[in-house]
Amino acid sequence: MDAIDKVLWNTRLHYLGMAARTTEPVLKLAVLTCMDARVDVSGLLGLRPGDAHVIRNAGGRVTDDVLRSLLISQAILSTREIMLIHHTDCALGRMTQAQLAERITAATGQFVTEDLGTFSDPIQSIVQDIERLKEAPRLANRDKIRGFMYDLQANNLKEIVA
Repeated sequence: MDAIDKVLWNTRLHYLGMAARTTEPVLKLAVLTCMDARVDVSGLLGLRPGDAHVIRNAGGRVTDDVLRSLLISQAILSTREIMLIHHTDCALGRMTQAQLAERITAATGQFVTEDLGTFSDPIQSIVQDIERLKEAPRLANRDKIRGFMYDLQANNLKEIVA
């Protein structure tokens, strides 16, 4: 049985109950974080189905696609707050743009030209992403945006003030 078959089997055990009846997140919260499998957003924040929108990508970076998702989250689905979570030991902080592009090119045979969101200073990356969110004119709610560093080893969140 491959990984997809295993997770498909799990769907037979999953039941949303009341959370399946509402489209708007109960907490009016959108969380942006990294796709790293070690980051269990629901477990870490105590979120239940229906509580928040969780947007994940490499590095938890504020990309054009993240802004598009947040635009819909706020304007159509009534979220009011944004929580940004980066984490320690992130792959995007361990490699330069050139190193990451080289590895992707080697794996795919396709040359990478787009910005991959790498960073050398993890705290500064949070500050940059908070600023990008606060400066995004199409986001209706920019007054409650907070950024955090999640320490994987210590299992704690530290707020980073931009």
